[in-house]
Amino acid sequence: MTSRTDVAAIIDHTLLKPEATPADVAALVAEAKDLGVLAICVSPSMLPIADPGELVVATVVGFPSGQVKPEIKAAEAKRAVADGAAEVDMVINIGSAVAGDFDAVEADIRGVVEASGRSLVKVIIESAALTDEQIGEVCRRAETAGAGFVKTSTGFHPAGGASSHAVALMRETVGDRLGVKASGGIRTVEAAEEMIAAGASRLGLSGSKGILEALGD
Repeated sequence: MTSRTDVAAIIDHTLLKPEATPADVAALVAEAKDLGVLAICVSPSMLPIADPGELVVATVVGFPSGQVKPEIKAAEAKRAVADGAAEVDMVINIGSAVAGDFDAVEADIRGVVEASGRSLVKVIIESAALTDEQIGEVCRRAETAGAGFVKTSTGFHPAGGASSHAVALMRETVGDRLGVKASGGIRTVEAAEEMIAAGASRLGLSGSKGILEALGD
């Protein structure tokens, strides 16, 4: 079993529900500090975070559909970074990937990378909605465009969230050059360990507390 400390060190403690309030976000930050996780991930309207302490602050761009004009996505990223986001999780235009227009996917990612400056960009590919071939090509384009991570899912798509198959394919594609974030539907210790074993170097969790408590000390 993976240790509690090791798992906490790769968690993005996440709150992206549309009905979330500032009080909910404040509670998330307090819980994240108590749990000792790496980062929090919140909606861009919730930035800046008043007192993040040592927590890495992440946000989302083009979320959750990805169907946003590239220049708007880039502007959203630029504003998020100005508001204190050290990491930007962007959703690709999934339709472009399905249609095979990977040049458009790459250009979309590159625009966000450039707008984000030194902030880390994670590319949400919505793996459950793509074929293995599409997953591989989107990962390659994300690397070419300068992203630091590829990420499985928003957690909001009806096709589903993270799978160990997708994580393993993403890791095989990017090697050790990029990070791989598994996110969406990871609710148990077993699921978290399965994603880590498949190659995930970051976990996006809304139920971090339950998983970490199940791991014990």
